[in-house]
Amino acid sequence: MKAAWYDEQGAASDVLRVGSLEETLPADGEVRVRLTRSGVNPGDTKKREGWLGSAMPYPRVVPHSDGAGVVDLVGPGVSTDLVGRRVAVYGAQSYRPSGTAAESVVVPEALAVPLPDAVSDDVAAALGIPGITAHRAVFADGPVRGRTVLVHGVRGAVGSIAAQLAVADGATVIGTVRRTGDLDTTALPGVRLVALDSDPAAAIRAVAPDGVDRVVEVALDANADLDAAVIANDGVIATYFARGDRVDLPFPPLLFANVLVRFLGSDDFAADVKRTAMEDLVAAVAQGTLVVPIGVVLPLDAIAEAHDRVDAGRSGRVLLDTTR
Repeated sequence: MKAAWYDEQGAASDVLRVGSLEETLPADGEVRVRLTRSGVNPGDTKKREGWLGSAMPYPRVVPHSDGAGVVDLVGPGVSTDLVGRRVAVYGAQSYRPSGTAAESVVVPEALAVPLPDAVSDDVAAALGIPGITAHRAVFADGPVRGRTVLVHGVRGAVGSIAAQLAVADGATVIGTVRRTGDLDTTALPGVRLVALDSDPAAAIRAVAPDGVDRVVEVALDANADLDAAVIANDGVIATYFARGDRVDLPFPPLLFANVLVRFLGSDDFAADVKRTAMEDLVAAVAQGTLVVPIGVVLPLDAIAEAHDRVDAGRSGRVLLDTTR
């Protein structure tokens, strides 16, 4: 089968290869998915480049955890009713050597979620890592109906999904953008936008005078002081990223507000949490309460360009067409 891989870490153009690999047969409890799309996430590029000193987990890695396609073969113990079903794949390269940057992938049955006709392969391949992270950030501490949720980086993959999930659940949602100029180019129904370059604490307090109950945090190191200034008593800061390997926090205001800081590493969420999140995400797309914009779909041969686009932070999701 045609696939992309790397056997050493480094820059995308230096280490990514495209060629032919032997196709794998599913073992007990596994399915093989004939892929049409592979989703590219920042987590994939960080693994490739050795972020924070991480080493090669396997001698050869076929990257990417997310994808979409059709089940074409099942292993022992899996119902043959799945054969021919369209599915979203998630977690394919989480503690596994072979992900979705290939014509096919073998995963445990639980990592393949059946898709309704209303959910395209493009959107399905864009749900996994960012969607599960967003779902956990919003709902790990219970429903948000009637609460106020602050979503930092609302234009990003995780932030935009988190904001939409919170709106659909009945929360008052405030989303931040970097610059005042971004306010005119960002549109998420039901989300009140605040620019970080123009007294954001006052703007957030104007919407939530008693503070925000939940914070979905994309940059804990940069936003810790702001979060401390607007968090409600017993509030939660759910963070999935910070630059560097240490973060300074404003201890007194967080202490006196009895704040919980929840760290989110999507690879290590419980299996049932990830499955429930994926099922909820697929259902939300089918119902029209979740929209995921696709930026570009590139051929598998252009995987290095795809990684570079993700690293550059271009808007819209980056996908690979694994059929060409």
